[in-house]
Amino acid sequence: MIHNPNRALPGRVAGLVFILFTFLFVVADVRAENISRESPVVKAVRKIGPAVVNISSRQEVRQRTNPFSGFSGHPFFDSFFKDFFDPDVERHYQRASLGSGVIIDGHRGYILTNAHVVEKTGTIDVVLKDEREFRAQIVGADPDADLAVLRIESDDPLPSVEMGSNKDLMIGETVIAIGNPFGFSHTVTTGVISAMNRSVRTDDRVYRDFIQTDASINPGNSGGPLLNINGDLIGINTAVYAKAQGIGFAIPIDRAKKIISDLIQYGEVIQSWIGLIIQPLDDDLARYLKIPDRLRRKNGGMLVKEVLSPSPARKAGVRNGDIILSIGYRPIASRADYQAILKETRTGHTLSLTLWRDSKQIKIEVKTAQFPEKLAERLAQKNFGVTVGDITPNNQRRYGLQTEKGVVILEMDRQAYLTRIGVRPGDVIRQIDEITINDLKDYYKAVARYRHKSSLVILLQRQDQLYYLTAKI
Repeated sequence: MIHNPNRALPGRVAGLVFILFTFLFVVADVRAENISRESPVVKAVRKIGPAVVNISSRQEVRQRTNPFSGFSGHPFFDSFFKDFFDPDVERHYQRASLGSGVIIDGHRGYILTNAHVVEKTGTIDVVLKDEREFRAQIVGADPDADLAVLRIESDDPLPSVEMGSNKDLMIGETVIAIGNPFGFSHTVTTGVISAMNRSVRTDDRVYRDFIQTDASINPGNSGGPLLNINGDLIGINTAVYAKAQGIGFAIPIDRAKKIISDLIQYGEVIQSWIGLIIQPLDDDLARYLKIPDRLRRKNGGMLVKEVLSPSPARKAGVRNGDIILSIGYRPIASRADYQAILKETRTGHTLSLTLWRDSKQIKIEVKTAQFPEKLAERLAQKNFGVTVGDITPNNQRRYGLQTEKGVVILEMDRQAYLTRIGVRPGDVIRQIDEITINDLKDYYKAVARYRHKSSLVILLQRQDQLYYLTAKI
């Protein structure tokens, strides 16, 4: 039998082609495997990581202490140290805190973080991922919302994050947290959105409308960004509930936007005003007004005790005795609910109030405004029962004042709470809660800010003595 080599050629070619295709398939499969490792999470972290910063703040603490306190209690040692040593020695030391932040404006150098990260601090240092260091200044802080804006100056452009929205968030969608927990810089954790509109109570306040996530958020993560899978900023992480395991919370970015704008523009949050004085709605009144139980369970409701005049609410048609069931989509069950919405709403925006009136629901649109200073003067007189004035040379001579800062009490209502506890004309108000009072403008500002509180802490000066007292309003 004669062997024909040309007949074997097609078989060899087919084999080579098969081997070639197999090789290409394997290479393509390997490349595909490598490409698939670059997940959306990897892309988001690569995109936003440079905009996340490490924040360290230092405060000098002075503390008086007795270095020989361990010997106290024995007559011999007490006498010896009293005669030869000063028992009160002042120690100085630095207290440092660590947190996170995210650059929200690379051109102007604005950084968003938590207020508790930078409160009661001396110097604030910011370190970027590329190890550039900056000294930061506080633009403004709002402890009630636990948000603060810092600013750094750089000759070169800074990386920044894109603002997203929390309005379309879905329970179960993937989220990413970046921060510096326990000093481990740029730590990335992932999880899902566990719930929305959570309220968290701490020792001194209640935080509302948080995003809840199972992404790990620990001390040091505070102030860092919570991102969606596209790398958009949807919240600011906060470690207010440190006792929980596997539960993290973030401040929704839509709620933060108004606060950020006010802090940058004014250095503080300007609370919108519509001119209502409200009070809780008890069960007896709810039955008298024939409010269905289903509405009570769903909304709670607050009674409009008084509609101030002039005011946006009066102009829109809100009446005394109306029941506020909700504002927008949010139920109103307490003063805190009402105040939180006003604080988050920009001045000049319109709110939709759902009211219960004459045994039926109605809706009224109210345009918010800024609390007027003239009304603050009238409200101060009503709440405190005092008339105050700036410290002028005439007032200084009349009352023998030893300070040029504050407002002096000129007249008092005999029935006012301050009168009953011993305050008198000539006393000077130096501080109301957290606001230092230098003049009438500061005084009316404090009255406007704290007008919803039932009591205030006042720092009073009489001659050269300072006194703290609690005033009920």
